[in-house]
Amino acid sequence: MCSIGSVKKAYHFVLSVVFIMVLSGCDEAEKGAYQGSSQVVPQHSAANTYNWPGIGLDSDETRFVRLNQITPDNIDQLGLVSSFDLSAYPHVVSAPVAANGIIYFSAGLSVIHAVEAASGKLLWKYDPEVANNNPDKIRIGWGSRGITYANGKILWGTTDGRLLAINAETGALLWSQMTVEPDDARSITGPPRVFDGKVIIGHGGADYGPVRGYVTAYDENTGEQLWRFYTVPGNPADGFENSAMEMAAKTWAGEWWKYGGGGTVWNAMTYDKELDRIYLGTGNGSPWNQKIRSPGGGDNLFLCSIVAVDASTGEYIWHYQINPGETWDYNAATEMILADLKLAGKDRKVLMQVPKNGFFYVLDRVTGELISADPVAKVTWAEKIDLETGRPVENPGMRFETEDTFMWPGGFGAHTWLPMSFSPKTGLVYVPIIELPGFYTQKGINLKTWKATEKIQMNTGVGSAFEMEPSDKVGSSHLLAWDPVKKQAAWDVPTPAIVNGATFVTETDLVFQNQVDGRFVARNALTGDEVWSVDLGGPSVAPAISFMADGKQYIAVTVGLGGPPANANAGFIRMPSREQPKRLMVFALGGQLEMPHTGSTQSPEPLAASNFVVDDKKALAGRDIFNAVCFLCHGPAAVSGGGAPDLRASGVPLSFEAMVSITRDGVLKERGMPQFYELSDEDIVSLQHYIRMRANEALTKDGGVEASEEK
Repeated sequence: MCSIGSVKKAYHFVLSVVFIMVLSGCDEAEKGAYQGSSQVVPQHSAANTYNWPGIGLDSDETRFVRLNQITPDNIDQLGLVSSFDLSAYPHVVSAPVAANGIIYFSAGLSVIHAVEAASGKLLWKYDPEVANNNPDKIRIGWGSRGITYANGKILWGTTDGRLLAINAETGALLWSQMTVEPDDARSITGPPRVFDGKVIIGHGGADYGPVRGYVTAYDENTGEQLWRFYTVPGNPADGFENSAMEMAAKTWAGEWWKYGGGGTVWNAMTYDKELDRIYLGTGNGSPWNQKIRSPGGGDNLFLCSIVAVDASTGEYIWHYQINPGETWDYNAATEMILADLKLAGKDRKVLMQVPKNGFFYVLDRVTGELISADPVAKVTWAEKIDLETGRPVENPGMRFETEDTFMWPGGFGAHTWLPMSFSPKTGLVYVPIIELPGFYTQKGINLKTWKATEKIQMNTGVGSAFEMEPSDKVGSSHLLAWDPVKKQAAWDVPTPAIVNGATFVTETDLVFQNQVDGRFVARNALTGDEVWSVDLGGPSVAPAISFMADGKQYIAVTVGLGGPPANANAGFIRMPSREQPKRLMVFALGGQLEMPHTGSTQSPEPLAASNFVVDDKKALAGRDIFNAVCFLCHGPAAVSGGGAPDLRASGVPLSFEAMVSITRDGVLKERGMPQFYELSDEDIVSLQHYIRMRANEALTKDGGVEASEEK
């Protein structure tokens, strides 16, 4: 850990407690006319021709758009047809859906909007009032990653753990089901999936407290619970829910159930129509550090795994574990794409995933057999994945037993929840890749006495360099077109900063991706060449969609930033949070609406305050408080990535009264600022000193006021 006031090296934060130090550049691959794979079997199910009902578009989650109105020959005629302002909301990162010419999306604290695509007219809005229902939960939940449309209903989960269904035409509530315990650390950010009259939802929270993961299936029309599948075993003394949990318990050690275990399914769930199965992508351990939750080791099933269960009953079928004994915040929570490929001369029904750990996995989805696993990002934690055993061959020292560990990728992953796409026409998968290493340490952690705090905050069991400041000179990303049959890249192009938007691909061989620099880009799906772009006026990472209504193909994208993507891009984003444009934008051929104004591109300037004398001891205490309760929104080392105000540039930390009003009294709760009622006067003063210390360091680094003048 570095000392107060002496942070000189640039590191980049990687989700929660993981940082990077150095990064080699991503060279653009030599481009050519890629011929694609001839080994793609015609798909067994077609996407809805007109609507975009779920985050993955079809049940196979390919994000392959079977519309051909927009082509490489006419894409220069693509223009804005409508826009809807969302500036009132702190978070705009949710994937929209569309049905019958209406776009539905969540903004802020899970507030659902219905907007007419052609006009940008708001038809209705539904606010589940998350902040009033359970204000503690907004500490760990920043909104919704996505919603689902099915059979005239909008279904989605809320930060406080409810699953709701509303009438898509009127916005009237149809039913509500609490899926978690009100006082636990669970929350919902991921979208539900709907299949065969059922809706399934998981939850997050393994990073914040003693959480045991599960998914639950409900009746789509009534909300009645149909089945529940736990992803890690509970206390053996209570008995096991099924034979799968009894089997999994043999891979754990100690009293793991007291720590929760983790394995939350916070995002990835894919429905297999042919086999009537649900594939679950499970999360990391709770806590991360395996030596705490499972002393003595073990694989710790079903952490960081893909688990197949019967869609009708929830009964276990098979599993494949990505990372046995997970201990780095790795998970398999990224989307899983189903396809039919011809491999080694045989037709195979496959599942494809790029989880956090940097490998591209292809599994036989009938049996769970591993077919291939190849690195698609820089990987140092493992030499390879052994195809005979299915297990990774880990490199020495990666489990930080005796020394600090620096490894690639880090906890944010080489790929996050922002989805990739697959074209059965080109045979390529289009993956937004993140290049971020991670730093892990056990220093300051007592393995025998460690326990989670009573309050909802980060509880990982891993120490790290929270206070190291992000920089715009480190980190990178790229868009990769991967051939899963040839097991090689077709093309690879650099993208800005660290985290960019999802992709979708059309049957006219166009790949669309929105970027954190504000550009919305279309590329040739065979070569990667850019064929069209537009400046959205502000950072954008929420998955874009395309659909047909009244004979016209539309493309919709939201502009805005928040949550983990904002933190990951801290040091790159120069736009103050309140000046970032936040809006829904809809494009179509012939659109001629003038583009809305762009936000300020000026970096928030730290305030000089010569009358505020920083006390190093108080700043040190404030650092720990900030890292526990503030950094998720306000950024690592108090450097905002644009999701919330940069406190170094704010006058609020200069006023004790203002700090009390906002942090402890919760006057901004409705705007998404959590209430930390447990903070003492001393805690708040310590926070003031830490934030001012960071402001002084920035002023010094930028050639402004010297820190010594402040003391």
